[in-house]
Amino acid sequence: MKKIIVATQNKGKVKEINDILEGLPVCVQTMSEAGIDIDVEENGTTFEANAIIKAEAISKLTDALVIADDSGLEIDYLNKEPGVYSARYLGKDTSYEIKNQIILDRLKDVPKAQRTARFVCAMALAEAGRETVTTYGTIEGYIGDHAEGENGFGYDPIFFVEELGTSTANISLEAKNEISHRAKAMRALLEKIKERLNG
Repeated sequence: MKKIIVATQNKGKVKEINDILEGLPVCVQTMSEAGIDIDVEENGTTFEANAIIKAEAISKLTDALVIADDSGLEIDYLNKEPGVYSARYLGKDTSYEIKNQIILDRLKDVPKAQRTARFVCAMALAEAGRETVTTYGTIEGYIGDHAEGENGFGYDPIFFVEELGTSTANISLEAKNEISHRAKAMRALLEKIKERLNG
């Protein structure tokens, strides 16, 4: 069974990835579960660059496959903020409840047509001695005028999808895995993982 290390401590992310990899002969671990404790400086200017930086730094410490993603929220009215700084936006230790409320406050009275936003995810697959590959996924939506739902994490409660009529925090994980930016990037990466497992 091939080990895959996901470059995150975020259990929500690992669960999403695990669900998509279900049925493959792989064992998915977080960095801490794999005994890796390094702080990688994500100083890239794009989601893709940050995913590559993380994946390659960790792949130097293991013979496992390493998946790293960099994902975030782009709000058009706020010049695509928070963008690549989504996790550190308004301070790394600031709760998402506070971050979401500040974003809602900044968009107060802005009409729905101007509240367009998207979640973006770039994923990198790295392995010692092999070329790093990347995939990309997005989901389009808008910032609602309130937070709604308990199922997601991060900015999910304020991100609404027109076709759903609700926020991404208000749908099941199974439904989210059909449409999310991470799911799209992960499904594209799944093909590359299968190639590695067969190679």
